Amino acid sequence: MESRVKKSASKGHIDEKLLLAWLATVLIGVVMIYSTSSILAESRFGSHLLFFKAQLMWVAISAAAIWVITRVDLVRAGVYSVPALAFSLILLVLVFAMPARNEAHRWIILGPITMQPSELFRFAMIFFLALTLSSPRKDLSKLGDLLFPHGPVIAVGLILILAEPDLGSTVVIFLTVIGMFFLAGARMKHLAAAFVPLASMGAIVVFVLGYKKDRILDYMSSLADPLLGSYQAKQAALTLGAGGLLGAGLGEGRQKLFFLPYPHTDFIFAAIGEEIGLIGLLVILGLLFYILRRGLKIAWGQPDKYGYLLASGMTLALFINIAINIGVVTSLLPVTGLPLPFLSYGGSSLVISSATVGVLLNLSRRVKQ
Repeated sequence: MESRVKKSASKGHIDEKLLLAWLATVLIGVVMIYSTSSILAESRFGSHLLFFKAQLMWVAISAAAIWVITRVDLVRAGVYSVPALAFSLILLVLVFAMPARNEAHRWIILGPITMQPSELFRFAMIFFLALTLSSPRKDLSKLGDLLFPHGPVIAVGLILILAEPDLGSTVVIFLTVIGMFFLAGARMKHLAAAFVPLASMGAIVVFVLGYKKDRILDYMSSLADPLLGSYQAKQAALTLGAGGLLGAGLGEGRQKLFFLPYPHTDFIFAAIGEEIGLIGLLVILGLLFYILRRGLKIAWGQPDKYGYLLASGMTLALFINIAINIGVVTSLLPVTGLPLPFLSYGGSSLVISSATVGVLLNLSRRVKQ
């Protein structure tokens, strides 16, 4: 391994611009989580600071995770992606023994702490693919080398996540895998051979077996008439439109008063738009775009294939997650239940998204000057 790729730990400096962009985005998220959740927290739990305090704790944990990851040798850490994947698969099985929330089994519940194993699976999977696809023993022009050992592991994980049900995470992971295969040099005909059957299977699962069928049909109806869309989609559109150019003012949003579902989680982008307007949303989009841009720059500057695939995979997963969340809020995509990285309330999303930034910061030390 040492002869194949250079060590991650080097004498270079971390990308401070990326770190500052992460910090600014997370702090905006904390402020907006309080603004959009305080009334809900007070009415249901008796404390307007409940979600705010919890998110501050997760921010501290996320910062600690970044600090640790930037000091790890990521080349050697890649070897541990196999047991990490195995552990995440065990957790994906255990979620079905946990109480359902909103008719879904997505969380491991340990007292007041909850976590989504699908986030850990995605993170470990990117390490695993970067390690195996960069091996000189792999001939990616051969379908067998492309499918094994990747195919069975990824298929089991996706099936478990789809069964939770969690369509959004399934799509993010699947598209990330396809993207990493493409960047590693896989042939287009092999990617098509994998994509077409899976897309066909997805259509059968939705339209024949009925998985999330109502959401898909609501979305298709909304394309012809926005008023025929789902309640969540209509409220999100109303919330975004209410903000106008400058917004109603911080804390002055009205849709969070039990009209817009999940204003501090899945639909926080819409709630932010109502309070700080289009100008505020453009600032947030600028920060998210800048994080992704720095990630791509770090990927392009890597001295070896392992670092390139690892940085590209992390950046790609972030981009797909962000794009799907914003697509849902703006009614461009069906409702999926994905949080917005760095901004939505939730420990699993914030910690794993921040760990992704930690990986990019670590790899930024290896960028060729």
